[in-house]
Amino acid sequence: MKAMILAAGKGERMRPLTLHTPKPLLPVAGKPLIFWHLEALSRAGFKDLVINHAWLGEQLVAALGDGAALDLRICWSAEDEPLETGGGIQRALPLLGDEPFVLVNGDIWTTFSFDQLSLPVGKLAHLVLVDNPAHKAVGDFSLHDGQVANPASSGEYPPVLTYSGIAVLSPRLFAEQKAGAYALAPLLREAAEQGLVSGEYFAGDWLDVGTPERLSEADRLAGGI
Repeated sequence: MKAMILAAGKGERMRPLTLHTPKPLLPVAGKPLIFWHLEALSRAGFKDLVINHAWLGEQLVAALGDGAALDLRICWSAEDEPLETGGGIQRALPLLGDEPFVLVNGDIWTTFSFDQLSLPVGKLAHLVLVDNPAHKAVGDFSLHDGQVANPASSGEYPPVLTYSGIAVLSPRLFAEQKAGAYALAPLLREAAEQGLVSGEYFAGDWLDVGTPERLSEADRLAGGI
C-alpha cells in the first residue's frame, strides 16, 4: 500500500514562521515535522510515498528529493494553485494507483503506529479518530463498533470525536468528482451517511500543529520520547 502526505498548505496561522519555510519543514525536537511522518511510515513498511506541495514546495523537494536517503521512494504532486485537501488528493491519484492508500495530514504530530492500518472490504474510507483537542469544542464523527457516523445521524453513538488527519482511502471515493479545488470532509460525510466509512480510536499522543503555540507543545512532547 502507498501513502500520501498532504504538505501543500500555506500555514497562514503559523506566520511569521511560515513566511520563508513551509510548515512541514518546521522543526519538532530537532528535526522537520514531516520527518516524523516519514520515519513512522517507513517503520510500518511503507516505502512508496506521494507528497503534494505548493507554498515554498521547492524547499520540500530540495530537502527530501526522491527519498533514497531515507530508503523511501517519493513522488511529488505539484500544485500551481491551491486545490484544498480533496482536490490535492485527486490530482495525485495517477501517482497513487487504483488501490487504497494511507493519507496523513502533514501538519499533525503523533506517535500513532501505521502498521495495522487497512481498509475493510466494502468501505470507501477508514478514519483514525481522537479526542477533541482543547481548541476544538465540537467533534467531527461518531464511532460505534468500528463504524463511523455523522453526528447528526449518530443517535445513540456517542461521543463525537475529531478526525486525526490519518486515514485509509479508496480512490473510488473520488470517482464522481471533477478536477479542481474542493475539501475532503464533505466526501467523508457523504460516505459516512451511506455507511461506507469505518474507523478506530487512538488515545495516544496527537497534536494538530496549526499555531506556533502548538508547535512548541509538539516540540515538548517529542522531546520526551
